[in-house]
Formats: sequence, structure tokens, C-alpha cells
Amino acid sequence: MDRRSFLKASALGGGAAAASTLAAPAIAQGQRTLTMVTSWPRGFAVLDDAASYFETMVSEMSDGSLTIDKKAPGELVGALEVFDAVSSGQADLYHSADYYFINQHPAYAYFTAVPFGGTAQEVTNWYYHGGGEELHDELGQIFNLKGLLAGNSGSQSGGWFRTEINSADDFNGLKFRMPGLGGKVLGKLGASVQNIPGGELYQALSSGALDGLEWVGPMADERAGFQEVAKVYYTAGFHEPGSALAASVNLDVWNDLTPQQQAILRYASMATTQLQLSETLANNGAALARLQAQGVKTLQFSDDVWDAFGRASAEVMDENMGDEIFAKTRASFEESLANSASWINKSDGYYVQQRVRVLGG
Repeated sequence: MDRRSFLKASALGGGAAAASTLAAPAIAQGQRTLTMVTSWPRGFAVLDDAASYFETMVSEMSDGSLTIDKKAPGELVGALEVFDAVSSGQADLYHSADYYFINQHPAYAYFTAVPFGGTAQEVTNWYYHGGGEELHDELGQIFNLKGLLAGNSGSQSGGWFRTEINSADDFNGLKFRMPGLGGKVLGKLGASVQNIPGGELYQALSSGALDGLEWVGPMADERAGFQEVAKVYYTAGFHEPGSALAASVNLDVWNDLTPQQQAILRYASMATTQLQLSETLANNGAALARLQAQGVKTLQFSDDVWDAFGRASAEVMDENMGDEIFAKTRASFEESLANSASWINKSDGYYVQQRVRVLGG
């Protein structure tokens, strides 16, 4: 039995009647409703914002003929169960972060973020103009998915800690939440790495089940309330310089949509990325100021720690090079990154340096 057949059988087994009902999107009088399972509790800043924007845009762009029924974790499946639910046909699409699913395939990391990877703009450059979308589709063929990017958090913070990190040795034995390949990097430094869903993080940090965690950035972190239980905040991290969010569709459902409906989903996903990212970046500065006013100490990792991140990141990336799709995706991504950076560093990057030097701030 191939993986696609296995997933479908395992998802439907024991609940065939309910799942088979869900597998067929609701269609009535020319209208169609798609069930979207998400990894985000309702109201989560940035992440559920993106899912909600996507839901609204699809309905408005289709004049209500194509709608999305958005499900929070626990309403149909758990936060980290959305991939298999959509792959098997138990739900029609998911909104999540694809690096949660590197156990299905390590190349999925590239469709969220990889250590020392691209900024939000660089990821978008690659995805739409450097072959990324085609690679997402190639990977999706294995799992019965049509991938779409729908959101980006921008550069994510280094994380929340109870105590300062003075050297890479301080990660040894640290109970830390970080998903994706970034989590494997911290594992190389001796951390006890956990991938805990967002809705459980506050309790885990406040109870001591975690010594630290990374989430998103000031806007999302403030709303999650982490400043109430930790006061050391590293504002730059190596692990997610521009984290994409995915709205991936069951491939059978995608193929059953009209070309117009497919176009609506694709263009709504593009618009969602721009609207949500700009909202996040517009609000992070003010949110950071409020965190500092509540006694949060904002820091940067030392160069020695960054060097340790770099060495461990190279090891983690190289360990996956035996997989053909991972190697092809990495080569494509890094070629696009080099092409983008060759201009950005000489234009936007240099301009920002000079603006700070001349005007301050």
C-alpha cells in the first residue's frame, strides 16, 4: 500500500462515516464550502490573523460562491494533526507552518523557514520567481497536497528565557521549544528541544515544563502573554528570518475545483501574505516598547553564540542531503537567495545602514 492509500485508510478507520462526510466539500446551488483545519487557536496574533484574512478574501473574491469553514485546533483535529487530516481527505485544506511536518519530509522546512535562510522578501522571491512553488507542488504530489503560501511572520525573535544566554554552553540541558530544523540545531548544542503547539506554550513556560521558547515576534508574543512569566527576550534569532505560513489543499479537492476557484485560492494566498506581513511589521515596534515598559530585558546573542548557531546549522542541513528532493530544494533556494542578496545588500541593506547613521534610530 502506498503512503497516500495508507493515510486515507488510517484516517478513515474507526470513524469512516464522519470522515467520509467531511471528505466531500459542501456544494449546493453553485456554492462550495471548504473545511480548513488550522494549527492556531482563535485570536492568535499574526498566525490566526493570516488564516482569517485568507478565509475572508476567498469569500469576498468569489462573491460568496466559494467559502471556507475555519476550524481551530480541537474542533476537528489537533494543531499538529492538520497535515495528515488534509493529506488523507478528512479535511479540505489546512493553515499551518509546514516546518511542523519535517518528519513527513525534511524539505517541508523550506516552505516555512530554515536556519540562516531568507527574509520574508527573499522567500517570496524564491517561491514565485525561483522555482519554489513548483518544488512545493512536487513535494505535495507525494502527500496528495497542493501547497500554497498564505502569510509570513517576518523575522522571528530569538526567544524568551528565564536567564541570560552568555555562551552556547548555556543551551546544554535547556528545555526549549523550537520547531523545524532550528530545533535540531539547538539539539546539537545540548538543548532538550520540544515542539509544543502554540496554545499550550504559556502554561508550559509558566509551569517550568519549559525553560524558554521561541514564538513569533513582539506583536504575537505580547498577545500570548509571555512577558508575564519570563523577562529575558532575545530580539533576533538564527532560525526563522522570514517564516512563511501555508494554506495547503487536498490535491483531489484542488483538482475538482474550477480554474476560477483555483485562481481565487492562489491569489488570495498571495494577498494574505502581503496584508498580514505588513500588519505584523507595522505593529512589532510599538509592541516591543510595551514589553520593555513591563520590565522585559531585550538582548542580542553574542557573536560567539551566533558562530555556534552557524556551525550546528551547517551540520543539520548537511545531514539531510542524502534525500534527493531536499538536496534539489536546498540548491534552488540557495541559488535564489544568492541572487536576491547580491542586489539587496548593495541597495536596501546599505541604504538602511546609512539612514541609521545619518538620521539615527
